[in-house]
Amino acid sequence: MAGAQQPRNGGSSAAAVVDSITGGRGSRAPHHRSWHSEEHTSHRAPRLRAAVLGANDGLLSTSSLLLGVVAASASREVLFATGVAALVSGAGSMAMGEYSSVSSQRDAEAADLAMEAEALAAHPRAELRELTENLKVNGVPDHLAVEVAEALTAHDALAAHAQLELGIQPDDLADPLEAAVASAISFALGAMVPILVVMTLAGDARAPGLVVSALVGLGALGAFGARLGGANMLRAALRVLLGGAAAMTIAWLVGNLFNVSV
Repeated sequence: MAGAQQPRNGGSSAAAVVDSITGGRGSRAPHHRSWHSEEHTSHRAPRLRAAVLGANDGLLSTSSLLLGVVAASASREVLFATGVAALVSGAGSMAMGEYSSVSSQRDAEAADLAMEAEALAAHPRAELRELTENLKVNGVPDHLAVEVAEALTAHDALAAHAQLELGIQPDDLADPLEAAVASAISFALGAMVPILVVMTLAGDARAPGLVVSALVGLGALGAFGARLGGANMLRAALRVLLGGAAAMTIAWLVGNLFNVSV
């Protein structure tokens, strides 16, 4: 009786391991919330990075540029034209840069997946042994590794190798267009803040208004990004505040070198 019961337990353990892998992010199996309460956030990193980076860049670069122009005693019309030009050129630059960067990442991932698919077709037994060894390295007991590797191969061999060997989710590759649009929109939204400030305030109030609005916005963006990413909010806010203050100080000093009325 005991001998008949053991394979059933082993099969159940192997099934649990297979379910934990194939039921993860990017797999075809539906995701069921586990018993624990942790909510992992690393899968949001690429989209979050593009949006927060775009907003930070739009806010800081446009604020710094306008602060330098304010220091040079430029007129309201020049400030408006400068701000709009910064918004348009910056949003386009961010979009193209992000599109190129994410496209390169996606191309590299696609090439790795194609190489892995060829290896699976040409050497299935060798790839099965490799998958078994990877499972052992990742903590699967020896007596289960073979059974789990066979089950994963039957389920989706390419997805299993991609996740365990390459760290790639085949069904969730980065989207260059999505990243580009997110960067452009977020940059434009960030850049609109200092433009509205210089258009609303007048005279000597413009410079302090730009500084305060930029620092408040940078701190809020830093904390917001940290909250979504599960990081320390205070540390993230202080990091962007210090960098933003340094950038605007340099812009103000440079602007004072060209104290001309336009």
